[in-house]
Amino acid sequence: MSDAPSPVPLSPVRVKVCGTTSVRDAVLAAEAGADALGFIFAPVSKRLVTPQVARAAGLSVGPVVARVGVFLGQGLTEVLRTAEAARVSAVQLHGPLAPLYLRAVAAYYPVLRVLRPADLGQEATAEEVNLPGVTPMLDAPDPGSGKPLDWAALRGVFPPGGWLAGGLGPENVAGAIRALNPGGVDAVSRLEAGAGSKDPGKVRAFVRAARER
Repeated sequence: MSDAPSPVPLSPVRVKVCGTTSVRDAVLAAEAGADALGFIFAPVSKRLVTPQVARAAGLSVGPVVARVGVFLGQGLTEVLRTAEAARVSAVQLHGPLAPLYLRAVAAYYPVLRVLRPADLGQEATAEEVNLPGVTPMLDAPDPGSGKPLDWAALRGVFPPGGWLAGGLGPENVAGAIRALNPGGVDAVSRLEAGAGSKDPGKVRAFVRAARER
């Protein structure tokens, strides 16, 4: 009988397909088995959508699939108005933010608070991610670049139950999940045929790989 320790069981992982820009791609992700769609409202993004497009795409998949509005550097009023118009069910926030701002958004929507590896271990970060309704999401320093994080270097500091993004795709998501056991995974660029247009085969392969790891 072997004395080797049993592997730590992996928790169920939620799968988010971000950068959704059309009803077609929303339906594709939902039919592939995605738990959530991401709609980007940050003006700097090449995957920017209007609240009207996001609302139509979200309504096309029904209430079971979460609809996440993604924001960067926008004011509180703009975030809340856009989220309401788009009928999202959660909000993803990038960039430097005050705890008071996070509390205000979290009073209306569950929040995915995006962090970088350099943020981990900081006192301010610990305060943010411990706020009610806020879940951390670790992303690459350059979101949307397709460059994965060094998962081995993050063992021991990755926040329990946190989400993982940054260069994930069908070919590496299973390894990322085994390395860090995140609560959810998020992908954009490696699922595309072109900026803002999803590749059906890559989307299906990504969801399958995340489920079967």
